[in-house]
Amino acid sequence: MKIIVCVKQVPDTSGKVAVNPDGTLDRASMQTITNPDDLNAVEAALKLKDETGCKVIVVTMGPPPAAGMLRELMARGADEGVLVSAREFGGSDTYATSQILAAAVNRIGVESDDIVMCGRQAIDGDTAQVGPQIGEKLGLPQVTYAADIQKTGDTVTVKRMLEDGYMTIKVKTPCLLTCIKELNAPRYMSVGGIFEAYDKPLATFDYETLKDDALIDPTTIGLKGSPTNILTSFTPPLKGAGMMLEGADKAACEKLIGILSAKHII
Repeated sequence: MKIIVCVKQVPDTSGKVAVNPDGTLDRASMQTITNPDDLNAVEAALKLKDETGCKVIVVTMGPPPAAGMLRELMARGADEGVLVSAREFGGSDTYATSQILAAAVNRIGVESDDIVMCGRQAIDGDTAQVGPQIGEKLGLPQVTYAADIQKTGDTVTVKRMLEDGYMTIKVKTPCLLTCIKELNAPRYMSVGGIFEAYDKPLATFDYETLKDDALIDPTTIGLKGSPTNILTSFTPPLKGAGMMLEGADKAACEKLIGILSAKHII
């Protein structure tokens, strides 16, 4: 049994977000983190590894520096990493990204008792589309918004969070699950895990590696093959400094009223 976890390196929202002229994110110039929901998916896989001894493989699509993120996840306990990286894949929207990641999962291989996991959504797009699209393109049954996961034999029981409650679903493997933050608390890297991470295998799948898969069509991958077009994208301007008024007397209140009146707020 193995669990394949699709993860994404996203901009650190505490820093500056840079945008290219074509509307795509300039990821090379930004500080990055592992997408939070994907960490919950990795932790869910590692818990099943603790219970069953299965293999955990983390997969990401991105530029070469994303390999560092995979090493960090291997330091948490993942067994292998796969970096999907090629210029032909750059600028892909959710449709094209799911095509490429599904082809990468096909290359790894999905057997009868395997599970594919994803985070619910990425904080840079908030679409929650890639996970379900991968499941659809792999022909796998999928359960989204997993808040609890229990595996017994070839059956996975998932407690699925809804807006007004929960739904419990049983699904047979192989299957795809998307995970939410309520599922668990991700573990940290250990000192031993950091040393071991650099002895674990990390493969790179480029265009030549995946081009023979039926999902890799030059007309449906990359920026040119993405059906989603961004009209405009920009970095919001910084807000100006606020104004502090000291005192709690009548004069301070009158000054505040004068300021608000001048701005036509009152």
